[in-house]
Amino acid sequence: MKIKNDDLITLDNFIEESLYNEKFGYYIKKDPFGAKGDFITAPNISVLFSEMIAIWVISFWEKLNCPEKFNLIELGAGNGEMMKILVATFSKFPKFEDACNINILEKSKLLRKTQKATINSKKITWLNNLNELNNSQCIFLANEFFDALPIKQFIKKGKKWHERHVKFKSKANKEYVDIPFNMERFEKEIKFKISHKQKFIEYSPQAAEYLKNITNKIKNDKGGILIIDYAYTDKEMKNTLQAVSKHKYCNVLESFGNSDITYNLSFDLIDKMIKKFGTFASLITTQKQFLTKLGIMERAEIISKNMQFSTKADVFFRIKRLIDEKQMGHLFKVMFITNHKNKFKLGFNSD
Repeated sequence: MKIKNDDLITLDNFIEESLYNEKFGYYIKKDPFGAKGDFITAPNISVLFSEMIAIWVISFWEKLNCPEKFNLIELGAGNGEMMKILVATFSKFPKFEDACNINILEKSKLLRKTQKATINSKKITWLNNLNELNNSQCIFLANEFFDALPIKQFIKKGKKWHERHVKFKSKANKEYVDIPFNMERFEKEIKFKISHKQKFIEYSPQAAEYLKNITNKIKNDKGGILIIDYAYTDKEMKNTLQAVSKHKYCNVLESFGNSDITYNLSFDLIDKMIKKFGTFASLITTQKQFLTKLGIMERAEIISKNMQFSTKADVFFRIKRLIDEKQMGHLFKVMFITNHKNKFKLGFNSD
């Protein structure tokens, strides 16, 4: 898309161009992960995060009666750090390793190159879309995937809905413009009443399409998807749009193509959406509860038993970042979606 002065585009198109434009898109031209990048994700903080995910996947596979072949799909693998640890952990479980077909869905060619160098495994297939998957059972992993997809914003003013647009007054000068919107017609198109009891809506058409495709693949064979992301569970949606550059928040409009634009997922909205796609069960918890129930503290004690004090302190400092309620422990939520007949609850089970 070529953008000229006075162009007016919807917010989701603005985000799409900012993040994924083939020439200047943020995720296309740089690797934003890690201390030298713009933000740090959980797999970059501690390998124990990825180990816990690996154990969860293996346990879920066992609950599915250990299928001889199944697909594991990571949606958006970042710089490959999580998958690297997953592959190393899986190698300790030969029967599981033989059964597991590992796939990564990645849009950015630059990040694909980074992932291949980081993981260094010939057992992985990189996908352009989910239609390339075979018909085997599927386990999907989405760690900070959905928050990187473009969203639309709808605002109710009085009794009328408006859709947020961005106007390019000049290259350096952009502004939000809210235009009257036919919500009733839109809801008929998407076959989902997203405006019920809402005054503000964040909705990602791409996320809805991914969830529809994924639920179709897990509908009958009792597979599932694990989503870990910035999220909230309130029924009322809110404006959570933000941009990050060099580990600091910045202006969404001023950092076009040079910052990560993201938002917090409404797990309540996702839950309502998947119920429209079929009879699915969903479990939700905090990252703190999920990781602690999987045994991250016990694992840390084991690996740090003979470490020097400074090294051991670093292990637990990193875990604190992951599970402390004032850091990532509460801000990040975990959602598990599966066939309603599946009773697997590891990481979500009540005490």
